[in-house]
Amino acid sequence: MAEGSASLGLREIARRAGVSHGAPRRYFPTHHALLSAIARRGFTELAARFTTATEGSGTPRDQLRSLADAFLDYAAEYGGMFELMFRHDLLDSEAHASDADAPGPRLREATLPLFARLVELVTEDRAQRTEHGTGPSDNSAPPPALTAAALWTNLHGIAVLRANGSLQLAFPGADEEPDPLVTAALDAHLGRADA
Repeated sequence: MAEGSASLGLREIARRAGVSHGAPRRYFPTHHALLSAIARRGFTELAARFTTATEGSGTPRDQLRSLADAFLDYAAEYGGMFELMFRHDLLDSEAHASDADAPGPRLREATLPLFARLVELVTEDRAQRTEHGTGPSDNSAPPPALTAAALWTNLHGIAVLRANGSLQLAFPGADEEPDPLVTAALDAHLGRADA
């Protein structure tokens, strides 16, 4: 899904799927339920990318770097899907209680395993840095979930600003490899890698 979620009317979805315009209503009682199901599919695809990116050896920080790169690559490749996945009105499950019978977990719950993986890697990185004497030893660091949330927010902001074309205006080096913004985000939230 390359376009934004606003372009997804039921008739257009049916047309693209090659089915009658009434077919989606047989499976999804509301437009919200259909969009939520599509967004859940996006989270499934992103989770698969996270798994692939963090498989194998490497330090927790290396895995966080790979996860961050996978997140930004997915956002760049599937901008419309990425936008849909993070729409607050779709994440607000309570506001759409009538969609409770839609197949699969509610959209909000689909994000939790991805975030839990991020928290796990932040926790492992912190433990490894403390063990090697390069991390905080006085418990002054924020909880891993807070650090993970700040990193997730930072990455999401990079993705959105990059998609809008405004990041390249403010920081012309934004398209360099390895991505200096990811390095800066990891350094800001985890501590410098060379410290």
